[in-house]
Amino acid sequence: MKQLLFSSDGNWEGFILRITLGGIMLPHGLQKMFGLFGGYGFKSTVDFFTKSMNLPWLIAVLIVLAEFFGSALLLAGLGSRLCAIVFIVIMIGAIITTNYSNGLFMNWFGNQKGEGIEYHLLVIAICVTILLVGSGKFSIDQVITKL
Repeated sequence: MKQLLFSSDGNWEGFILRITLGGIMLPHGLQKMFGLFGGYGFKSTVDFFTKSMNLPWLIAVLIVLAEFFGSALLLAGLGSRLCAIVFIVIMIGAIITTNYSNGLFMNWFGNQKGEGIEYHLLVIAICVTILLVGSGKFSIDQVITKL
């Protein structure tokens, strides 16, 4: 099990992808957890997910925690494959609950009802690649694998 979750051969691909994904997702987690970058913070985000989107309270809390802690773990290279699975689930959930009806493209010019799914598909592709190649160079997973 340790080998499956933490194996990493020190490749550059895993390093680049996990740093990119962690760096992109961390601000989203900080918005939801602490209200930074124009976000609403933990309580307001959970309230929105439960009251407006009708998500169960536990799912709402797990999304906030996963986006914040999952991003930090990716940046450290600890459990990157598990983080990738969690982010795939979150992105599929966002596509199904919110963005699918808006088509493919993001709402760059404000002329759509909402955001499309292209961002989510890119995140899923990055996550699938992390599942395949692991955390890469300079990761805690690489250290764990050598123990």
